[in-house]
Amino acid sequence: MLNHIAPVPLEKAYRLLNHGPSVLVSARHGGVDNVMAAAWACALDFAPPKLTVVLDKATSTRALVEGSGSFVIQVPTAAQLQLTHAVGTRSLADEPDKLARAGVELFGREGHDLPFVAGCSAWLACRLIPEPHNQNTYDLFIGEVVAAWADTRVFSDGHWHFEKADPSLRSLHYIAGGQFYAIGESLTV
Repeated sequence: MLNHIAPVPLEKAYRLLNHGPSVLVSARHGGVDNVMAAAWACALDFAPPKLTVVLDKATSTRALVEGSGSFVIQVPTAAQLQLTHAVGTRSLADEPDKLARAGVELFGREGHDLPFVAGCSAWLACRLIPEPHNQNTYDLFIGEVVAAWADTRVFSDGHWHFEKADPSLRSLHYIAGGQFYAIGESLTV
């Protein structure tokens, strides 16, 4: 299952988010794992690579991120449409079996005590850069990307290749009310 996952050099990690996909945020703290969907994630800086993500105060994942100081940003695929919607609309506080009910399969990466979601096209392991004012006022979290990986069937040589990959590997882009789009065709100037 993991033989098509390759490391991405940190100087190219921003490219994993630069196309504006919906993401899955996962975290682990105190023996609890959770995954949530987020539409507002953005590359922030190159060296060291940083990103931002909005995590509402009401989410269980936010408490895990604040408790552990680390998290993973993943790029889900079109094949994970139902899973992405399910983890974005269900709460671990209300459904302790949320991940199982949504069909989430987790795996680990050596050197990282984090839950990674299987089936995604990219994974960015992040260390939380604490900014209490931004977190409390705007729900805005900053992470330093400490490691990154991508599915070589759709990302290689520092670039996405959606047009050559199976359509089920395309990234999801959330609009509202349960409506997503999959990334479209490549246009080059």
